[in-house]
Amino acid sequence: MPEAHPPATTRQLIPVPSLPRASGDTIARLLVRRNVLEPRHLVYAKRVQAKLVSTRALVDILKELRLLSPAQLSEALKEEPLDIRLGELLLELGRIRPGELDAALAIQQESGDRRKLGEILVEYGFIDEPPLIEILAGQLGYPFVVPHLARIDRELLHQVPPKMFSRNGFLPLEKQGVRVLVAFADPLDMESREAADRIFGRMVLPAIAPRQAIREVIELYRRGIRRAPLPEADDTTVIGLVNSLFDEAMQQGASDIHIEPMKDRLRVRFRRDGVLAVHREFNLDLAQPVTTRIKVMAEADIAERRRHQDGRILYESPATGLALDLRVSFYITVHGETIALRLMNKKGELLTLEEIGMAPRMLQQFRDDALQSPSGVMIVTGPTGAGKTTTLYSCVNALNDLETSIITAEEPVEYVIDGISQCSINTKIGVTFTETLRHIVRQDPDIIVMGEVRDAFSAETAIQAALTGHKVLTTFHTEDTVGGLLRLLNLGVEAYLIASTITCMLAQRLLRRVCPHCAAPYTPTPEEYRRLGYTHGDLAGADLMIGRGCGACRFTGYKGRVGIFELLLLSEQVKEAVMARRTVNEIRRLSIESAGLVTLLEDGIAKAARGKVSLPEVLKRLPRFDKPRPLFELRRLLGE
Repeated sequence: MPEAHPPATTRQLIPVPSLPRASGDTIARLLVRRNVLEPRHLVYAKRVQAKLVSTRALVDILKELRLLSPAQLSEALKEEPLDIRLGELLLELGRIRPGELDAALAIQQESGDRRKLGEILVEYGFIDEPPLIEILAGQLGYPFVVPHLARIDRELLHQVPPKMFSRNGFLPLEKQGVRVLVAFADPLDMESREAADRIFGRMVLPAIAPRQAIREVIELYRRGIRRAPLPEADDTTVIGLVNSLFDEAMQQGASDIHIEPMKDRLRVRFRRDGVLAVHREFNLDLAQPVTTRIKVMAEADIAERRRHQDGRILYESPATGLALDLRVSFYITVHGETIALRLMNKKGELLTLEEIGMAPRMLQQFRDDALQSPSGVMIVTGPTGAGKTTTLYSCVNALNDLETSIITAEEPVEYVIDGISQCSINTKIGVTFTETLRHIVRQDPDIIVMGEVRDAFSAETAIQAALTGHKVLTTFHTEDTVGGLLRLLNLGVEAYLIASTITCMLAQRLLRRVCPHCAAPYTPTPEEYRRLGYTHGDLAGADLMIGRGCGACRFTGYKGRVGIFELLLLSEQVKEAVMARRTVNEIRRLSIESAGLVTLLEDGIAKAARGKVSLPEVLKRLPRFDKPRPLFELRRLLGE
């Protein structure tokens, strides 16, 4: 165990002198009191704070002005802890925003339970637990420790009744003379403090430790002293558990299910709106029965536990009768087999072109110059989970009529559409992607849909089909439209073939939609303006919003997702640049100047200006190459 020195018993929380208090300056006044900060510097920092458009913590401003160092701040708080509430402390330190504190307090009030504010802040992602614990430790003057079972005095553990561990968040660590060092998840919880005092005779030296670390040690200790193994779950229990997970995923609109064995538990996470969140946790003993059950459903080898496997499940819910198509991946880890399930056929997800979220002028160009073109290759590009398949099927649905023959090669078929010939690749029976592409042109198709360009052969097949008068629709994994052209060159496709056959590159992303129930006006920070290369005038007329968090959005501030698009229609100048193998920057500049390209970042800014997505989400998730154009120019280009 690392040495931990308890605070002096006579030490008291020292309030700031009783001067007229300004909002959010308690820490700054303490720094003045300790001669760390000169009064004139505090006055100057407040003037800077008042001139800022966005709300900034005074401590952050002092740091940026180089009037305060992190070491000075840490030492001051350690020497004289303040009489201040946790939420106000975190606000003053710039660790959370006012809206996040308001949301956490609202959750605390709505839940009606006895959860601490710190627990709620961590659970809903407003702050990570380690920095919160360190702030608490410094504020209260207690040592910060991370417990490990191997270094804990077992005699002390034996003195604690097992049932008490589940009721109180504390853990005895070691003896220090006649006293006992005890780690608390919350040393201000009087019930836990009194329980520890009753056991160890009021000889407790309190320390602070992460709550999860305490839980893990307790669980490992309880499993070690549990001699009789838990009864194995029967088939009925496991079947019901797996079915309930699938049903809950459908009800909550999850796109993926992650079933992960950990060191001491089986964790289940759902991906909703592109973000993973913990759904449920189970006893680790259920890991193997659950894995076996899913392998049976996916027709995988239940005896194979040393190699990765894939499979597919066609599931029909006994409760709702809804059908679900899942792609399954089994991945070997040090704790067992991790299972990732992708939910494919969700009811109502097949969208029309108008519903996928393109701006009016971009949608009109896409229809007229790409979809209505009699031949050529149209590529939808983006990373995994960007919504490429949904857009591709929307295009297929728009082109499907009695006069057109459409044939597909997919792995697997994700949405079944009446009137087209869809082939699902199955390598186990010899229906490979390569073999299917060889036969597909013999079916007299007008339109060929390839699930993905994955190698030189599939790229060449798409190009050759376009040269013979077919229209080809496919997807590609690249960052943006220009990157897609360069990757085709890297696959060995001749530049003149790319220039003569590619009619359209459409890049896209999915960003989380601001929850309409708790949306509030948002003012960008100076840092966000700097990252955009904008001044205040460049965003004139923007209606920026951000979600505060409510019950409707599970207190995340986001509900649903919005498509962000970048459409590149190859102009003559762009084609010449590709054939000349110009640099990425040159091709992108020509695309903007001659082909009217609006980048992903610019489309994201335009949608943020309409309150659909948040500006922090745009900056975090969209690629940025050059300075975006002002908002009024983007609105003109997009027809908004």
